[in-house]
Amino acid sequence: MKYRRLGGTDIEVSEVGFGVWTVSTGWWGEVDDDRSVRIMRQAHERGINYFDTADTYGSGKGETLMADAFGHMRDEVVISTKIGYDFYNHTARRGQQERPQDWSEDFIRFALEQSLTRLGTDYIDFLQLHNTKMDAIQNDELFALMEGFEAEGKIRSYGVALGPKIGWLEEGVRAMRERSVDGVQMIYNMLEQDPGRELIDTARETETSLVVRVPHSSGMLEGKYDENTTFAKNDHRRHRPKEWLTEGLKKVERLSFLTESGERTLGQAALKFVLAAPEVASVLPNIYDDEQLDEFAAAPETPDLTEEELARVAELYESNFGLEPARR
Repeated sequence: MKYRRLGGTDIEVSEVGFGVWTVSTGWWGEVDDDRSVRIMRQAHERGINYFDTADTYGSGKGETLMADAFGHMRDEVVISTKIGYDFYNHTARRGQQERPQDWSEDFIRFALEQSLTRLGTDYIDFLQLHNTKMDAIQNDELFALMEGFEAEGKIRSYGVALGPKIGWLEEGVRAMRERSVDGVQMIYNMLEQDPGRELIDTARETETSLVVRVPHSSGMLEGKYDENTTFAKNDHRRHRPKEWLTEGLKKVERLSFLTESGERTLGQAALKFVLAAPEVASVLPNIYDDEQLDEFAAAPETPDLTEEELARVAELYESNFGLEPARR
């Protein structure tokens, strides 16, 4: 495993991190708490030290699982969590509908204390404001509060997570330019490069670190799908249109040159593509079984994508991988 520094801090995070979403929410199939704790501990044994969760993951379960996994070795892991959604007073929702956000000082203080309790710690290494929209980015009091938490020793650094979907370009740019954030989390991968490319440019100018989630485009770039692939009823990918699968497979086929040498899998190449940007501190693949853990944790040791390979990926992206433009 290799490590990179988070922003201007002294926090070193593993190039491949572990997103606790997959083992705490049930959106990727059934979850088992004992199995989740085991695989997180195995990830640490493989050199992964950066674990990213949120208070909403499993309504607190992601945080309690991390306490179960690492409570006895707190100083050996970098804990990242997110706050901002009021799931305490708004539990019911339909499908993927967002819960209400609350950026008031009273609620954010409450949410942070609840997270600290569930995590079984008195400090969080990297606290993110969860899926910040422009109202939060423009909230001076909110960011003054983050500075206060840092001064109090409750957090070591802070930033914002953009979402829930792939956009939020202006929010990310303004957070990096106008706020003293140490990191910004975003979606970015070979099939979905925008607005990530512009956010990388801004991160370079502002010396901000990026954390990237969904590097495999919801599993498409793991190289395991075919036209007959189906998903479990409780798997969120089941609700995607059939065209997402068929068109995605055609794009993946055009990336076969990345694995011709046999020195890396497609899943590893997808991670190396993201890590080709030095502004990316860590990438968070979705890890939900032992095979994936072994493959993805080994990615930093595989060959970097060459300039020629990166150029070919860029050309393919600009031409929509040679496919007809999607109808809108």
